[in-house]
Amino acid sequence: MCQMVFDRSLIQNCTYSKFKSCVLLLFRSGNVKDGSLVACAFSPSGNFFVTGSSSGDLTIWDDKMRCLYNEKAHDLGVTCCDISSDPVSVLSDNENGFKYFQMVSCGQDNQIKLWLILFADFLGVELKHKCTLNGHSAPVLACAFSYDGQMLVSGSVDKCVIIYETSTGNTLHSLCQHTRYVTTCAFAPHSHLLATGSMDKTVHIWQLDLKQPSAGNTVETESKVAVEDWSEDDVSAWLCAQDLADFVGLFKMNNIDGKELLNLTKEGLANELKIESLGLRSKILQKIEELRMTTISVSVPDEFLCPITRELMKDPVIAADGYSYEREAVEHWISNKRRSSPMTNLPLHSLMLTPNRTLKMAITRWLETQQKC
Repeated sequence: MCQMVFDRSLIQNCTYSKFKSCVLLLFRSGNVKDGSLVACAFSPSGNFFVTGSSSGDLTIWDDKMRCLYNEKAHDLGVTCCDISSDPVSVLSDNENGFKYFQMVSCGQDNQIKLWLILFADFLGVELKHKCTLNGHSAPVLACAFSYDGQMLVSGSVDKCVIIYETSTGNTLHSLCQHTRYVTTCAFAPHSHLLATGSMDKTVHIWQLDLKQPSAGNTVETESKVAVEDWSEDDVSAWLCAQDLADFVGLFKMNNIDGKELLNLTKEGLANELKIESLGLRSKILQKIEELRMTTISVSVPDEFLCPITRELMKDPVIAADGYSYEREAVEHWISNKRRSSPMTNLPLHSLMLTPNRTLKMAITRWLETQQKC
């Protein structure tokens, strides 16, 4: 039971002087049986809410903290959940359709799951699994509905953001501009704006063009076609996506396709393309280097990639959970994630990091092989 002790004068002060001070009182409290609570979301009316745990459970509670429903949703743990603000109508066996709320959850199993929640006094709570979305190749850390519930967005350890249409589950856009894993995402309430945040210390604001949902999706093209097989038009689209649209004409005039792009050097930019500005040459080379790393990572064995950054490890270490990580990445994770495992979300019993010399040697040998090729 939860006991509440309060001072009447403090509440009076909060009521009549709310802009000067306010009191926050513990209203209810509850606990789950297994794992740690890592996600929660209220229904639009506030009469029920959902929690997700590191053990993979989704639990529905009412506003009196009574557990109404429990479902094992994600094998390796839930990471985030959200409830759409607008109900949807689902036809039942009779003429009248019940009003369901859409819910989305994501987890360490790389999956996003869409659910339908029915909350009615005469029926109790009903949770229906609608579909599973498998667009990501690594744990999904964030998910959110659009203001009207017609789209949802997800962000993942694979550094990508994916926007789905909720009615069909189809992918509308794939965005891979972040260089580290994506940790948060959110739609604006009443505009076509999307925000994404990442461990690369950047936040991006995107404007959605709903009239042309597939237009300009250069990242999808990039993921489906190897860079070395890009046409001149693909290179032009890439330049525009990197804020280098001023160079489209120059690159086309010199017939720069994907293979030529990857082979460009500082000397080539200065002597052959006649780009005089040192700053612009450096910017272009930096973008090309990022592209090269993306191209290389496609063929990198998964065990050589850090589970946190999804980048090739240089200094792999073994953590107390038994998984290997890039040292800098896991040290940063521990300091910011309350000493939990990046893979399981469970507490780390020890903060000791042991160098994985065997893995480091294997990565070195693989790199030497790639250079010979």
